[in-house]
Amino acid sequence: MAFSAALSGLNAAQNNLSVTGNNIANANTVGFKKSRSEFVDVYASSLAGVSKTTAGAGVRVANVAQQFLQGNLQFTDNNLDMGISGEGFFVLAKSPTETNDRSYTRSGEFKLDQDGYVVNNQGQAMLAFRPNGSTVADGFSTGVMQPIQINTIAGKPQATEQVKFTVNLDASEPTVALPFDRSDSDTYSSQTSATLYDSFGSSHILTTYFVNTGVDPGDNQPTWNVFHYIDDTLVPVVDSGGNSNDFGVLKFNPSGNLSAPVNADGIVDGLFTLADHPVAPATGANDIAIGRMSYANSTQFNQRFSVNDLKQNGLPAGQLSGIDTDDEGIIFARFSNGGSEPIGQVALVRFSNPQGLSKLGDTTWGQSASSGESISGAPGSNNFGLIQAGALENSNVDLSAQLVNLIVAQQAYQANAQTITTENSIMQTILNIR
Repeated sequence: MAFSAALSGLNAAQNNLSVTGNNIANANTVGFKKSRSEFVDVYASSLAGVSKTTAGAGVRVANVAQQFLQGNLQFTDNNLDMGISGEGFFVLAKSPTETNDRSYTRSGEFKLDQDGYVVNNQGQAMLAFRPNGSTVADGFSTGVMQPIQINTIAGKPQATEQVKFTVNLDASEPTVALPFDRSDSDTYSSQTSATLYDSFGSSHILTTYFVNTGVDPGDNQPTWNVFHYIDDTLVPVVDSGGNSNDFGVLKFNPSGNLSAPVNADGIVDGLFTLADHPVAPATGANDIAIGRMSYANSTQFNQRFSVNDLKQNGLPAGQLSGIDTDDEGIIFARFSNGGSEPIGQVALVRFSNPQGLSKLGDTTWGQSASSGESISGAPGSNNFGLIQAGALENSNVDLSAQLVNLIVAQQAYQANAQTITTENSIMQTILNIR
């Protein structure tokens, strides 16, 4: 019996040495989770046996359990590298076209393959939730996972629908009594321009002329007429009251702040619309219709004319210039036209019993009956961790602790070997008795 018990101890110590050696070998493996040998004692029992005096039959390995503790995050120079800070696994498909054969990993070493898909070093495709639209506010379909393909994405043009000017009109400008004529600079006080875009992404010039018409005798407020031209076409305006005219009217209070136009709630919004008189581009694109032409927060001070803010929401066509991922796993494509678009949200899963996952190698795991069903979700929600882009999760192996464990396992091995040696000596003594 002592021989078999000691032999089981040798096997257990050997298993411990193997597990510890594997931990040490993977100390620099991204996403690796250390393991530990778990042992239970063995007793030979029978119906008529006396349990109080039964000697143990040795030891056996009950489990080699992986420890899913968080590893340290190390920053890299690759934007596609990702680390999970918290709970969850990345979802991998066997390939971009075989998305039902899935495995799971904590290793976020991702890159692009020849077709522009985000894959790992083994060619497995990272899966993400599909976007519902072109903005984050549209949300993501958390029940639909798909590979992310990047190099086929182009920056779509966006037609201008909103323009905002914040200007200071020079209070010292003389009034202009002559009829307005854009070809005659004596008939207007100031002018500025902005670039607009049609639905093809072609550029057009919005030129705005400001005419100081003096103080309105009705309300005793300084008044300016504003004319808008898109390319060479005069665009009439419609104010908040529904009145249409060739020009808009800006008014200022005695403090020099904008006092009109006002909206239906009595708030000074400085807003007109040009959309009731759209301009047809020569390119054949959709009509240019500026729904919001705003002069909010404009002033009339005794300073030179200036444009303090200019915004318009149109974009030309653009090329992909980069990829960004935020901490909620939303992957944005950045374009040369200054626009960006969400192309997916990194999918994470977790399991009730991660130690029950099947070890597949290549720092991946597979679902098993012991692990339970996978629960999917977005980073930062429902107890899932956050994504750190441009970083990798290091192995959670503590080399110092593993080296100490090597010594302990070696001592256990030597002690069990000594048990066999001692038992052998006793047997020899017995056999040599005459």
